[in-house]
Amino acid sequence: MALTDDERTILGRLELKLLRTQRRNLRLDAYYNGEQRLEQLGLAVPPELARFLTIVAWPGTYADAIEERVDLEGFRLPGASGADADLWRIWQANSLDEESQLAHLDALVLGRSFIVVGSGDDTPDAPSPADGDGDRDPAVPLVTVESSNEVTVELDPRTRRVVAAAKVYQDGPARRATLYLPDRTVWVERRDARWVEVDRDVHDLGVVPVVPLTNRPRLARREGRSQFERVIGLTDAAARALTNAQIATEVLAVPQRYVLGATKGDFVDRDGNVLTTWESYFGAIWGMANKDAKVGQFSAADLTNFKTIVDHYASLVAGVTGLPMRYLGQSTTNPPSAEGIRADESRLIKTCERFERTAGGSWELTMRIVRRIIDGEWDPALAQMETLWRDPATPTRAQAADAAVKLYTAPPGQRPIVPLRQTRETLGFSQVQIARMEEEDEADRARDPMLEIARALPPGQPGGAEATEPVTIDVAG
Repeated sequence: MALTDDERTILGRLELKLLRTQRRNLRLDAYYNGEQRLEQLGLAVPPELARFLTIVAWPGTYADAIEERVDLEGFRLPGASGADADLWRIWQANSLDEESQLAHLDALVLGRSFIVVGSGDDTPDAPSPADGDGDRDPAVPLVTVESSNEVTVELDPRTRRVVAAAKVYQDGPARRATLYLPDRTVWVERRDARWVEVDRDVHDLGVVPVVPLTNRPRLARREGRSQFERVIGLTDAAARALTNAQIATEVLAVPQRYVLGATKGDFVDRDGNVLTTWESYFGAIWGMANKDAKVGQFSAADLTNFKTIVDHYASLVAGVTGLPMRYLGQSTTNPPSAEGIRADESRLIKTCERFERTAGGSWELTMRIVRRIIDGEWDPALAQMETLWRDPATPTRAQAADAAVKLYTAPPGQRPIVPLRQTRETLGFSQVQIARMEEEDEADRARDPMLEIARALPPGQPGGAEATEPVTIDVAG
């Protein structure tokens, strides 16, 4: 079946949108990597000295500081006390522990990344881990993260839902694309300057299986924006100051000297050989034949003004981003205390929490699509799914433990403010660790000697197997 006119039009529109995004991404990617081209007026820095260009890596530092604090730990279904084991199994099967970090980082750097959901390979001859031939269960839907350099989407202007998506990529010498629509997925290849259909899958999901993961979207800018877009100008200004400092250091590292009244014959060694320029310049003692010759030295240039201006730009970047000054290479006289660290990172922590809220919605929609592929129908209960994130703050272990104990400990006869599971989540333990702890708790309760004595008593006697009230057993006599 050939591409319809409507499919060809949608694909062409998405391809054009992708080209515009790629041009924008080149610039943002260069700033993240510290490889941007810095514009110079050519006044203080001549063009021939451009090789001394020094780049400041503040944009990459800002994006990394947020991504390093964003860790997804599971999904909790309505009515459940902990993370759902089946959804976490799907997460692990798709290596999303590692891949999700790439998606989060790309969203922070470029403003947007994408999650694509597809059916697993459930054909009879598909390799399976149980057979030792594959590394994933073919029945588990495939979830991949994609770059905005290859994937783009169209949104419905009323519902803001994805109505069409395309992935355009180079596969060796072949130019290929995948068109995603609510009821079908079409694979095409570029041949003779035209898109030719290779295969199609009519899945009738009712939704496009492509989910945008967007950073800081706005009403008029749903595609999001780079996290460090607002500090690019300050980064360039600091880079210019550092470049001028490096050139000044290169030229003025050694104080300039002058000689008056000397001749070429004064710059020879004991054997009468003419000294090289550097040997003459760095000579410890100069002796002149002309008694009236004078040797002097100019005052060295003071380069502290470059440090002052770079420190000033760093403080401006800290004000815009909320990054602590120590993240920008600025040291303080006294090491920060635990309370000082918490206060210093308050804006950074809130930025991480905002990003987690947006990213959480994308991952929840992804998991709902996954369950739709597995079950064949939509589960309304999954609309209340909750994403579990690790605390992005950096409290000390003593602080966290003290707060957890106070919340869990209660006077005799009263219930604690929070249950034990919530206490362990507050302490930062993962869902897997908490599940293992609960298993050990259950095993300890099963080994309780008082319970074993109660089970050994005949039914009907106080404290026996059918007793409903606790009985005090005197074991002393």
